[in-house]
Amino acid sequence: MILVTGATGKVGSEAVRLLAAQHHPTRALVRDPSRAPHGDVEIVTGDFDRPDTLDAAMRGIDTVLLVSPAVPAQEIAVIDSAVHHGVTHIVKITSKASADSPVDRRWGQAQIEAHLDATGLAYTLLRSNAYMQNLLALAPMIKRTQGFLMSAGDGQVGMIDAHDVAATAAAVSISPREHAGRSYWLTGPDLITYTDVAKELSDTLGHAVEYRQIPPDEHRAAMIRAGVPEAVATSNAQAFGLIAEGDAAWLSDDVESITGTPPHSLHTFIADHVKAFI
Repeated sequence: MILVTGATGKVGSEAVRLLAAQHHPTRALVRDPSRAPHGDVEIVTGDFDRPDTLDAAMRGIDTVLLVSPAVPAQEIAVIDSAVHHGVTHIVKITSKASADSPVDRRWGQAQIEAHLDATGLAYTLLRSNAYMQNLLALAPMIKRTQGFLMSAGDGQVGMIDAHDVAATAAAVSISPREHAGRSYWLTGPDLITYTDVAKELSDTLGHAVEYRQIPPDEHRAAMIRAGVPEAVATSNAQAFGLIAEGDAAWLSDDVESITGTPPHSLHTFIADHVKAFI
C-alpha cells in the first residue's frame, strides 16, 4: 500500500486521484478530513507535528510518497516513522537542495535529504523546477492592473505543471524498486521567461498583459504588503533573484521517460486555467 502525505495539495491530491484511478491500494494522509480527496482511497487524519498520528498512518504501508512544505522537523518525523514501521521505500518531492543556499527552502531540503540518506531506507528524489500553478497567484493583480510584478528579470525557467509532477510521482510509487537511488529532474517542455508568460496571457486573454520587472527587495516588500508572511516573502524574493541569474534554466525529459507522456506546455496550462485570469 502507498501512503501519500500532503494529500490535499496540488501534487498530493492529483497523485491520489491517479493512484485511485488505477485501483492501486492507497492511503491519503490529511489534516482536514473535509478536504480529503474522493475516490477509491483510504483516508487517515494526521498532523506532521503529531508523531502518534504518523505512526497510525504508517501501519501496513510499503511506500511513502512524501509531499509537504519541506519543514525539516516535520519531514524527518515522517521518515523516522516510516523506518520504525518497516516502510521499504520513500518517494520524496523536492527541488534543488543545498546546505549553502541563501534560500531557506533549499537548505531545509538538504537537511531532510541528508537524514533520509542516513537511514539506509531506499528512496527516490523528484526534483521539480518551478510550478506553473504558482502563476495563479498572479491572477488577482493581472485582473486588477492588466499586468504583474516580478523580480525574475529575463531568467529562463523550465516551468512544470504540478499535475506532471504528480503523474511522475504516482508512476514511481507504483514501481519503486526500479527507481531506487535515483534523482529525477522534472520540468516542462520549454525554457520560458516571464516575458513569455505575459505574451501567452496576452494572446489568450485578448488584451495586453504587462510584465513589470522590479528588483528583489521591492518584490519582497510588495509581497509583504499583499499579505505574504515575511519569511515566505524573503525566501520567494531570493528564489526569483536566482532565476534572474539563470538558476532555473534547466530542462530534462524525465517526465516523459517515466510516464510515457510529454509534460504540459505553458500554452496548454494557460488555456486550461484561463478563467482564473478573467
